Amino acid sequence: MDTPTAARAPTFRLWLMMVLEFAIWGAWLPLIWGYMGKDGLAFSDAQIAWVGSAFAIASIVGIFFSSQFADRTFAAERFMAVSHFLGGLAILAMYWAREIAAATGVGVFPVFFGLMLVHALLYVPTISVSNSIAFAHMKNAQKEFGIVRMGGTIGWILAAWPLFFLLKGKEGVDAVDASRGIFVVSGVTSLMLAAFSLALPHTPPKRVPDGGIAGIAWLRATGYLSYPYLLVLFLVTFIDSVIHNGYFKLAENFLEKGVGMEKAWIMPVMSIGQVAEILTMAVLGGVLARLGWKTTMILGILGHAARFAVFAFMPQSAAVIVAVQVLHGICYAFFFATLYIFIDAAFPKDVRSSAQSLFNLLVLGLGDLAANWFFFPLRTSLTSADGAVDYRRLFLVPAAMALAAAGLLLVAFWPPRWLATGAEVEDDPETEPATVA
Repeated sequence: MDTPTAARAPTFRLWLMMVLEFAIWGAWLPLIWGYMGKDGLAFSDAQIAWVGSAFAIASIVGIFFSSQFADRTFAAERFMAVSHFLGGLAILAMYWAREIAAATGVGVFPVFFGLMLVHALLYVPTISVSNSIAFAHMKNAQKEFGIVRMGGTIGWILAAWPLFFLLKGKEGVDAVDASRGIFVVSGVTSLMLAAFSLALPHTPPKRVPDGGIAGIAWLRATGYLSYPYLLVLFLVTFIDSVIHNGYFKLAENFLEKGVGMEKAWIMPVMSIGQVAEILTMAVLGGVLARLGWKTTMILGILGHAARFAVFAFMPQSAAVIVAVQVLHGICYAFFFATLYIFIDAAFPKDVRSSAQSLFNLLVLGLGDLAANWFFFPLRTSLTSADGAVDYRRLFLVPAAMALAAAGLLLVAFWPPRWLATGAEVEDDPETEPATVA
């Protein structure tokens, strides 16, 4: 079958694309919460929650609009260039949010939230589109995607770690003014990726001859959930996304108040998982070849169960708590990275950006919102009058959820045989996955 790849796959360019893609996100996410808090912009909890929901809103909107454009209208690399240019300007402007608010007479929060929402609406779809570009130009996605996607983890660390140590706790430096430098780093990186996107391999849109359902990429991608194995995977992805997002919402409080860790060390400790993610991404191709889709993804889900079980039963052992962070690499690479590879194999080329966005709707959107609305009230309900949290009962809940998700995948996820052989869905927009031999 003809592919957009040249004789030699542009692996380094795809890897560098991922480095820049996730450096944009990693530059601001770890430090923005403190910047918005009482020592910074003094936003209320509700206002901070709205800013935190921008990615969820963007993931919902993106599946209807941005992914449709990427699948049907624009070459993917040009879509990346325009989105990162405009999105980069938006987050760069967040550095001057207070000045813009003062000049326009608008409150700081509306300006700040508005700029973040614009950035999210432009950035979130590029996560799916960057995956689609990578898959379109790989000769063997199962072997190569782990290495390429490893660049994203490296980019996140390169952006997050230096900023953390340079901007936090420096004597004689205004913490608020220093912290808002995250938006400069993120914005400049986005503009760099906008320019670099024009050097990415050409990935043209897949146009269809009629304007019916086949012409609506997101609607056709959603229609594939009528196949039981994809519906089961969709449900399991939602459960795992809630657990995954719940970890980031609960871990900081637990490490500080449950384990007694110094606040300055919490981010580096949690980042151990990202270092482990680099290693698991490197071996993902071999693991997939040996274990297959189902077993690899089950292991990824069980990584959550094991980590939360340690949190529940061994909170007094700081060394074990630190060591178990390495399971994050298994949790992410073995489930989410494998999920993206599977989506690329299971869906036709003309809806793959929309299919990636459909599942990212869970990973970045609904799963994140559900984690907010479920885990925070759960923690509150398990907090005594003196402020002590029953961490054992708290963490046994996501551990049980992980076991249930792994069990569902074990008994109900049965992809067709052609997916195990590495065959591709036909380009014909009327061809369904189940009909491909």
